[in-house]
Amino acid sequence: MGGVFAANMTGNTVLAGIDLAKADYVGAWHHLTPLVAFLAGAMLARVLLRLRGSPVIGLLIEAAIIAGVGFVDIGEEPAVMVVALAMGIQASTITSFAGSAISTVVVTSTLARTADAAVDWLWPGAGVKPPSATNTLLMTLTWSGYLVGAVIGAMLVARVAYPLLVPAGLLLVVLLLDLTKPRPTSAA
Repeated sequence: MGGVFAANMTGNTVLAGIDLAKADYVGAWHHLTPLVAFLAGAMLARVLLRLRGSPVIGLLIEAAIIAGVGFVDIGEEPAVMVVALAMGIQASTITSFAGSAISTVVVTSTLARTADAAVDWLWPGAGVKPPSATNTLLMTLTWSGYLVGAVIGAMLVARVAYPLLVPAGLLLVVLLLDLTKPRPTSAA
């Protein structure tokens, strides 16, 4: 939807603020509703993590939401809210990878952490590394994944009837691969 984002809550917040300053309450409403949906999704993910201790259920719910929203003719604005709910689930379900804090829905913080890690890598021996220093390769791959995903997504939207099935299917493949990998056993 023009100027309303399913995963960019910073953009929605700024645009809602601009709309409120202009007394455009309908515009502000359109920018604030995805924030509420995103927050609800993030809270649901946190509850699921506390109940189950595993991100699998949250990611399965996200995959189902993303896959299903394309099949239901609910209109553009409700569809953005449904996807925002799914992005909230994802944002709170996947918060770290390989010991590094990862944001899977916000490019800005990932790019900033990439810059931090690159400077730390290029300027060794600074004594104590700041807490923001992370795995440079992982951060670079994460940001590159956003860009490649956007290119592929734009191509899918132009050529495939149900483009959201592709990321939903990929998410399921990743979950299945994770579920089938050997787990260390604990000695009692």
